Amino acid sequence: MDNTLHEREKIIRLWFDLWLTGRDSGIADIFAEDVVYTESWGPKYENRATVQQWFAEWNTRGRVVAWDIVQFFHKDNQTVVEWHFKCEMNDGSAEEFDGISVIAWTPENMIQSIREFGCNCNNYNPYQCGAEPQFKDEKAKWF
Repeated sequence: MDNTLHEREKIIRLWFDLWLTGRDSGIADIFAEDVVYTESWGPKYENRATVQQWFAEWNTRGRVVAWDIVQFFHKDNQTVVEWHFKCEMNDGSAEEFDGISVIAWTPENMIQSIREFGCNCNNYNPYQCGAEPQFKDEKAKWF
């Protein structure tokens, strides 16, 4: 594997590991100062200081218990990483979903932008019982 691609995967793994520990031991080394980070459900953080603020504040309300990488795709200055995520909040709620992050890199191998996309991992076939679809009676997930 190309050294640049190896380094990019190492940086992404570091970002995921920071969430698993709940401690900022490298955000300044990962993100460009003017990074744009968009979560799958809408929030958008438009600089490194705001990403640091979000990270610190979020970790007072919950903890990430799993953020497992499935695979990477690389093309030019972009990486797509497929993952599985699970968190538990202090109020007793929990979220678990599959997703991808589309990452753009600076020439210095810092993250310039991330756009996350989520997918419900509780899948089912609405046509299992016939031609008329049977959908689950539940509120759609936010991602």
